[in-house]
Amino acid sequence: MRQDFNSEKTAEDYLEAMLIIKKKNGEVRSVDVARQLGITKPSVTYTTKRLREKGYITMDKDNYITITEKGLEIAEKTYARHNTLTKLFVRLGVPQDIAEEDACKIEHDISPETFDALCRHLETYEKK
Repeated sequence: MRQDFNSEKTAEDYLEAMLIIKKKNGEVRSVDVARQLGITKPSVTYTTKRLREKGYITMDKDNYITITEKGLEIAEKTYARHNTLTKLFVRLGVPQDIAEEDACKIEHDISPETFDALCRHLETYEKK
């Protein structure tokens, strides 16, 4: 399945996956991204080319991926949204696996205003 790179969601998914892999393994390869996202290596090749063109990543001669500062900003923002939404859903009684899946869907589309309100709510909840 080849994803349409015109989608901001695709870039966010890839960059977030790369960040997670980097934190876990210390290095990022295309095969790791394919495994993390559950997609084919050709799909990763197609999208990493687009991510390089946009200045979100670089690749060395051995095809190790490095997230640029520009890409890292997106990856960290997406990852933070994912973690916050997952935490909220679990606190509401949603099983962890479903909370993770739903957070992944919502993290791309939620408005900054709604996300900020959820964060404020979580902070209030944590103080109790």
